Amino acid sequence: MIRFNIFSTVFFVAAIIMGIIMLCSNSITQNQKTQDEFNQYYKIYSLALPKSISFAGAKIPLSDFDVAERYDREILTNVYWQSQTILMIKRANRYMPLIEKILKQNNIPADFKYVALAESGLQNVVSPAGAAGFWQFLDKTGKRYNLEVSEEIDERYHLEKATQAACLYFKEAYTYLYDWSLVAASYNMGILGVKRQIASQKINNYYDLYLNVETSRYLFRIIAIKDICENPSKYGYNIPLTDMYKPVPTIKVRVDLSIATLAEWSVQNACNYKLLKLLNPWIRKPFLNVPAGKVYYIDLPKDRLMASTLASKIKDDTLQFSDTRTGNMLKADVITDLDHKVESGETIQSIATRYKVSEDDLIFWNELTPGQSLKTGSILKIKKMGEDPPEKKK
Repeated sequence: MIRFNIFSTVFFVAAIIMGIIMLCSNSITQNQKTQDEFNQYYKIYSLALPKSISFAGAKIPLSDFDVAERYDREILTNVYWQSQTILMIKRANRYMPLIEKILKQNNIPADFKYVALAESGLQNVVSPAGAAGFWQFLDKTGKRYNLEVSEEIDERYHLEKATQAACLYFKEAYTYLYDWSLVAASYNMGILGVKRQIASQKINNYYDLYLNVETSRYLFRIIAIKDICENPSKYGYNIPLTDMYKPVPTIKVRVDLSIATLAEWSVQNACNYKLLKLLNPWIRKPFLNVPAGKVYYIDLPKDRLMASTLASKIKDDTLQFSDTRTGNMLKADVITDLDHKVESGETIQSIATRYKVSEDDLIFWNELTPGQSLKTGSILKIKKMGEDPPEKKK
């Protein structure tokens, strides 16, 4: 009996060992198969540099080893950042025609359209330093080049106006630097920064200047993006025209009076708040103040307006605000901000009733959620149209 138990135990242990050996063998076989398939199908290639490439009409001196290696770095970085590069190419199909048109009107070399791609990827992003929009203007710089920048209106997000502002910058920079490559570099480090380096190094050629790492890479990133966008198939990008993001035809509504609730106004005029914000990211609040004598143009989707009763009133792709449906939203006076300090027991409903505004407006203005409890002592913004604030409760 004892011998039988020993034999059973030995047999059981041997079976376990054999099982482990078989599992390891299968694992090794599977790993080898995976490695073989990886070696067969997955390839990463070094990319041959072009024989010639230019920026703003000037050839890049690729015969200089440093220049060639700086360009090589950027072309590899952008070619193998596939998701970002595909999205840039798709967005370029939507936005580049407008950018090209404005650059041409200002006699700026067409290659400067790639500055916007390098800066933002054609997205309304905000940098850690606070630069915003496709052209990445800081607020003070934007104002210097005629952009309106405030809490309510931020034209750094207005593609046409921001592109015009960029053109003003390029023109100014050229009057100091006399070289388009240096102008592009100055967009990264400033006109004064470039001038200081030229003065200290006694060199006025971007490719021969010793610059900080970011500016040293900057123009090469622009040139690499240009090469990829102009020759996508050369770098393995196959994007059918049907996959490109199409321009969105719009009707411009000439607005010369304030709108208290853009969400309601957009719905009443064959649109919705989401589309209005997507097409007009420069409007930063859910209302629009229009000071006396000021005019703004709001873009609304053309297909929706042409299918609405407003179609007959559209002339030259422009619609007068007086022709839109406004209900009680049309206000001749500028909207006045009032600060309301929340008292104990007050609710969104009671405050809206007190100021004769809708609950939805109050929620929009203060980024609240319906039914949200209000913290005593917190401050709410109230938008009133030329009316005196209500008397404080006794």
